[in-house]
Amino acid sequence: ARCHDHKFDPIPTTEYYRVVAALDGVNHGEREVADSSVAEEFAVVSKRVSALESQLRGIETTVRNKILKKREESPTKNDRSNRPRPFAEWHFDDNLRDAIGKLHGRAIGGARLENGALVLDGKTAYVQTSTLNTPLAEKTLEAWILLDNLTQRGGGAISIQTPGGQVFDSIVFGEREPGQWMAGSNGFVRTQSFSAPQESRATTTPVHFAITYQADGTITGYRDGLLYGKPYKTGFQRYAPGKSEIVFGLRHGPAGSNKMLSARILEARLYDRALSPAAVAASADKPSSFIPSRELLAAMNPAQRKKHAALKSQLAPLLAQQQSLNQKSRSKVYTVTPRQPSEMKVHIRGSVTNYGPVVKPGGIAAVPGLSAEFQLASNSGDAERRKRLANWITSPGNALFSRVIVNRVWHYHFGQGFVTTPSDFGFNGGKPSHPRLLEWLTSRFVRDKFKLKSLHRRILLSSTYRQGSKSNPDGLAIDSGNRLLWRVTPRRAEAEVVRDSILVVAGQLNPQRGGPGFEDVSIIPNNGTNYYQPIDRDAPALHRRTVYRFTPRGGRTAILDTFDCPDPSTAAPTQNVTTTPLQALSLLNNPFILRMATRMAQRITRETGNDVGQQVTRAWQLAIQRAPNNREHRLSAELVQKHGLAALCRGLFNVNDFVIIE
Repeated sequence: ARCHDHKFDPIPTTEYYRVVAALDGVNHGEREVADSSVAEEFAVVSKRVSALESQLRGIETTVRNKILKKREESPTKNDRSNRPRPFAEWHFDDNLRDAIGKLHGRAIGGARLENGALVLDGKTAYVQTSTLNTPLAEKTLEAWILLDNLTQRGGGAISIQTPGGQVFDSIVFGEREPGQWMAGSNGFVRTQSFSAPQESRATTTPVHFAITYQADGTITGYRDGLLYGKPYKTGFQRYAPGKSEIVFGLRHGPAGSNKMLSARILEARLYDRALSPAAVAASADKPSSFIPSRELLAAMNPAQRKKHAALKSQLAPLLAQQQSLNQKSRSKVYTVTPRQPSEMKVHIRGSVTNYGPVVKPGGIAAVPGLSAEFQLASNSGDAERRKRLANWITSPGNALFSRVIVNRVWHYHFGQGFVTTPSDFGFNGGKPSHPRLLEWLTSRFVRDKFKLKSLHRRILLSSTYRQGSKSNPDGLAIDSGNRLLWRVTPRRAEAEVVRDSILVVAGQLNPQRGGPGFEDVSIIPNNGTNYYQPIDRDAPALHRRTVYRFTPRGGRTAILDTFDCPDPSTAAPTQNVTTTPLQALSLLNNPFILRMATRMAQRITRETGNDVGQQVTRAWQLAIQRAPNNREHRLSAELVQKHGLAALCRGLFNVNDFVIIE
């Protein structure tokens, strides 16, 4: 459907792109989420910080206004009539608002305003604006910057980026050449050296820096209104409406590593054109409203200076506590980073350059009982599009959705669903074995408002699920494949379950939940390609549940492969189950198995002491979930006395009852 209509496919190309339009605003990326466990304490500290900062601003504002008034009255006051008008402008006096348009910013990671400047710590602090809803081609980035140090490498002062930071242009300090400004860009595709002198005074005097981007690819840098090094010509980046934003203090998202700038930004501007050298010079000549701390303190009277010092001493430990709590309370999750969707057009034969008619967000007409019309405009927002799509999918009239969910849950509990093709309920799929039961469970599922827990409970408490696996001749004669579920079909546990079960009985399973997965491979980059070398190490970090394993295509694990773990590069609605000699050999000789057998033996010894009889009983209870009978106990004890407890543990890993679910 992405390329053309097909007579055997009920989804036409137009409807395919309507669904694409409904999801066009979805970007994948990292977002910060708050940890509620420290949120209350953080709120209390932040309230105290705000109160003290408010008092400090009151003193500083009074003194600043006096100083600025004297500057305005100075005979050297500059003429502002010839200064270029920016597209957006941020003064950072007492807020993060755009003084011209609607690109208002929000502080993240401890970014704050102080004495007419945006304060950035070079670790977590940055400011992000709202989305730029107009296209941007030629442009000029401009900022007045006071660096904290000249040794930092790679922080961005002002950047324009796509949501998530995959594409960006930025004023960057010291990333490729120490002490030099550069035009940062994604993958350095628009970055070359300006071949300029190293920065020498940006830590003591604010520096004006601007970069212009012309349509022919010419990029020019300016420092304090004068040409900075040499211009160069490279590629040109256009930013579509709704697909760009401004960030301060960050080279590009996501935040972290060497992307953060340690500095004060006094003012910043964005122009929707490439300024001429004369216009840049005129803009750079703007008198700064920034007042150095020494000058500010010198202008205070003794009472103001004493009060200011007392407030500063109270504020310092609170700021440190606030930053510590902020780092604890914020964690990054991989999730949706939404943006304003663009106008969606049909791609003729799937081409990204040959477009057909514009389509609005919508559903698929082939789904019976539902209207495919979402009644949304082609410029509707991302949230509304996704909401309409979700409501369309979960509509009570969409019986297909609820049937598929119920069938999949049944499939996971019984080894196969009512329909044996869980991803295909169409003409090429299987027919349900119990159509009336499927419909009944589906109706209850919808009535319970799609609550999976209720569905699981209903299935697990049924007599069908609770019956045994014992066979009988009559059942075998009528239904040898057990499609009618007259008993529980014994089946081997999945590869992931086998590995996790071994870790559990050995007492080595790491219960850590959530967060980044674990990597049991060594990643070796080579000419743009990653190679993966398996790591076989006895470490708690590698003993988490298999669901948390990072699974690269080229970094497979032998024991998982042996037990039919699916290839991660393909969809696997059902898992193939094989029985091979390699499985028994792996459960005897794999280094992981040998290690876990030793760990299990150590656990049993800790729990039972050196009594062989108790060791044998405990080993069977752990691995097989029952005590051994007399013969099993006698043979196991002889094995322990002759070859050690670890040998018995290896043997129990190979018992059918350990890997077969009955």
